[in-house]
Amino acid sequence: MSGIEDTQHLIGIPEWYAGKNIFITGSTGFMGKVLVEKLLRDCPDINCLYLLIRRKKGMEPAQRKEEYFSSEIFDLLRKSNPGQFEKIRIIKGDVLQDNLGISEDDHAELMKNVNVVFHCAANVRFDQPLRQAVEMNTVGTHRALQLAEGIKNLKVFVHVSTSYCHCNEDVLEEHAYPSPHNPIGIIHMIRSLNDGLLEQITPKLLNGLPNTYAYTKALTEGLVQTYDGKLPIIVCRPSIVTAVKSEPLPGWVEGTNGPTGLMIGAARGVIRTMHCNPDYPSDLVPVDTAINALIVAAWDRAQMQTNHIEFMNVCLSHKNLPTWGENLETGKRIFYENPLCFSLWYPDGSIKSNYYHHLFAVLFFHYLPAYLIDMGLVLIGQKPFLVRVQKKVSTGLKVLQYYTTKIWVFKNDKLENLPQKLSPRDRERFDLTVDQINWEKYLHDMIMGVRVYLLKESPETIPQARRILRRLYILDRVIVFAFYGLMFWFLWNYLEVILDSIGGFFNLCLGFTHSV
Repeated sequence: MSGIEDTQHLIGIPEWYAGKNIFITGSTGFMGKVLVEKLLRDCPDINCLYLLIRRKKGMEPAQRKEEYFSSEIFDLLRKSNPGQFEKIRIIKGDVLQDNLGISEDDHAELMKNVNVVFHCAANVRFDQPLRQAVEMNTVGTHRALQLAEGIKNLKVFVHVSTSYCHCNEDVLEEHAYPSPHNPIGIIHMIRSLNDGLLEQITPKLLNGLPNTYAYTKALTEGLVQTYDGKLPIIVCRPSIVTAVKSEPLPGWVEGTNGPTGLMIGAARGVIRTMHCNPDYPSDLVPVDTAINALIVAAWDRAQMQTNHIEFMNVCLSHKNLPTWGENLETGKRIFYENPLCFSLWYPDGSIKSNYYHHLFAVLFFHYLPAYLIDMGLVLIGQKPFLVRVQKKVSTGLKVLQYYTTKIWVFKNDKLENLPQKLSPRDRERFDLTVDQINWEKYLHDMIMGVRVYLLKESPETIPQARRILRRLYILDRVIVFAFYGLMFWFLWNYLEVILDSIGGFFNLCLGFTHSV
């Protein structure tokens, strides 16, 4: 972020946040929880965190607060400084409602008190219909920006975007890009057309973008640009956000999107093939690194005496990123040492750079076993399920393969330059190291985090899981040898018949040709 002299950064990050009131959308999401925990723990003198939380599954926001703070991610804070939880103020609302669904009294309080806004709310599902994706990602952001316009003492507005919002660009620079369409026009359109028409025109609107998530994120950045000169905004674009690297809880992860879902599916033996280029870098960024970047970027952006929008790509350098193939081999080795308690089959999948090789593997290693097992379940009076599971897996893999068969260069000069503006204390407290990650240790912690925090399988279950894995391996080998043996027997016994049939067919064709 150019134009800032070091003398303007003499105040440290915790000191700058001291006394500030912060409004956060998307606080119940994966990144949101890590952001809330980090602010409470390492900026202890903040005045108040306003969390926008909606009613969900019959639970009021106040009830969700208790469930929210029971998460393991807050264990360290609970032990070290439990009084910090008193600084939380729940704001009942929803980004899908006008004015964010906030009451008049709460709105007046926010207008008077808020200094910093972190807008993290988003629908990250790739397969969302266009209407829902626009309403959540684009209209929701519009409402947050409209709220920010009325805040009396706003220092900075942080909009969390994604590195893949302009994925038709091979190189993503840290600046604005043209919006795919007029955002306001698209908002009016999705509210005037029925679902059938929207579904028909969606491919034309996407115009090469892989899904509605990428499209609406690009559209949203276009909307944010209309506030250039009006608000002190920074747009942060994380790449693929994965488990905690260092603190507060190494390996902690929530949700099954992206790499986490792939890991679980592969470890359970459900996913046995994936279309992917093993030599391409896996653009992962640990969630604690991403959150540190957001917090520091807000502090840095607030020093600028301008309302010009800034952009920062929150990504690691390719020189330090493992490839998809390296991740697979490391992950398989770690999972074999620490397998899951429940697997449908022996986890022995692989990635295929050739699409047709992948399709062949899907047919023989996904669908064929699924149909055979479901037929067996029907015969014994049980409900079949595996074909249905594999159809969902195939849909998910088709969405993800766009990202695993392409390569991008995400410029990250601003992220790499940020540590130079920090004091030694803040460099340690808000670690932005992007070139010294021990990926072997990180993947081990991530896999153990999936076991413990996501699947609730304690380390004590590993010996039993290893025994189950050995049995699955033996069963897998027996069935594979039996399959190839059956194929050999079939060819040995019927090869002559098959060849005679082929020869007869060709003779018939030749005879027909001569007669004509």
